[in-house]
Amino acid sequence: MKLIVGLGNPGEKYKNTRHNIGFEAIDFFKGANGFPNFALSNKFKAEISEGTIGDEKIIIAKPQTFMNDSGKSVKTIIKHYKLPMADLFVIHDDIDLPLGKIKISIDRGTAGHKGADSIMKEIKTKKFTRFRIGIQPQTGKDKSAKEIVLRKFKKEEEALYKKAIKKTAEAVKIAIETNVERAMNSYN
Repeated sequence: MKLIVGLGNPGEKYKNTRHNIGFEAIDFFKGANGFPNFALSNKFKAEISEGTIGDEKIIIAKPQTFMNDSGKSVKTIIKHYKLPMADLFVIHDDIDLPLGKIKISIDRGTAGHKGADSIMKEIKTKKFTRFRIGIQPQTGKDKSAKEIVLRKFKKEEEALYKKAIKKTAEAVKIAIETNVERAMNSYN
């Protein structure tokens, strides 16, 4: 069994912002792999969908706790299903990567990402797989990180971020069907 978590902030105010690209990637993954619609789970403080890829049971989740408290939701799901950390995949934005790039990492620091930090603090380890999607504007980090992550994508950036979402969903599927190392070799 694998748990795949897309990070973002709930609510219309944050829809289509750079910080919510993890939500968008998990939505794309859900659709591309025929998973049912998300259902809100109060127990897990997340929207949940369950399906299979090959013989592997997959739970996909979008925490509804806001980015900075994502760890509370993730910890509850992991404890309920008694999942080892190797079966946790987290998809989130990365302001240090150029828009359109993805990077898969395991056992790495957060580089200041509050959602990843929350998860690491709650589950007390960084030994899980992260699919980081670049959101840095083409002009670079010209403003504070908080201002950039809450900004919506510009029309001219749309093709790049949609391509990154598709690549991320493909990389996650390869990691499930084969292994994370193969996904890293293909997409990093």
